[in-house]
Amino acid sequence: MTSGLLYRFTAFSTNPKGGNPAGVWIGDALPDPHAMQQIAADVGFSETAFIAPAAGTARTVRYYSPEAEVSFCGHATIAAGVVLGTIGGDGVYRLATAVGEVPVAVRTRDGLREASLTSVEPMHTTTPDEVVGEALAALGWKRTELDDSIPPARAYAGAWHLVLATRDADRLSELQYDFERLKALMLREGFTTLQLVWRERPNLFHARNPFPVGGVVEDPATGAAAAALGGYLRDAKLVTVPTTILIRQGEAMGRPSLLVVEIPARGGIVVTGAAVQIDAE
Repeated sequence: MTSGLLYRFTAFSTNPKGGNPAGVWIGDALPDPHAMQQIAADVGFSETAFIAPAAGTARTVRYYSPEAEVSFCGHATIAAGVVLGTIGGDGVYRLATAVGEVPVAVRTRDGLREASLTSVEPMHTTTPDEVVGEALAALGWKRTELDDSIPPARAYAGAWHLVLATRDADRLSELQYDFERLKALMLREGFTTLQLVWRERPNLFHARNPFPVGGVVEDPATGAAAAALGGYLRDAKLVTVPTTILIRQGEAMGRPSLLVVEIPARGGIVVTGAAVQIDAE
């Protein structure tokens, strides 16, 4: 097997007990897909990023959940950026992902490193009514509980997510769902997570992200979904740009996370967060 070092960091938090844990594997070359899948399963976090040295200006990166490869993962990218910054110092690291190049700017603030990823070009489409109905049924939600000001949508910034907004904070806090039923729907429709949100005020959202396709009940911080939401809000003209929104996530899981989402007038969405080490091998 190709040799490398495995780090464990948690992203979108300054506390090892908060945020979303990610594995970051760095080696001279990527292991074969079977080996990467096995390492990710052994790590057991929602995603592990595998990074090879730069070929030209960018480092190759691939992401694996415990069950399958994922096209793009935001929290593992933030963790990877901070690991690279810890090894090589602050600066901009370019990652060649399966969906395109993603620059990650790493800086030190108040003694802690944080990273900002700039997503690939976001996009969104409407969601067929029957798909929304199936998702609501799996969640145990009613249509009357949805926030009409943020219509359901398929949103993308490296991976596809189904965005569902509720008008009620309690609806979001009481998340329970049919794991296998939702997983089957998501696999069929190509959704990586569901981006379930409640908008407390114009610049503050609360989110929860079921991730059954990765073998994980819920993500405590989901950078790819945050970028997809930012792109959807901009392109559907649901916010005035440029603007910055905050997303609080993971609190119901006991792993509070804070995602800062900069939404420019055009181009990729910038998602920023801190990351701290849990342990290393």
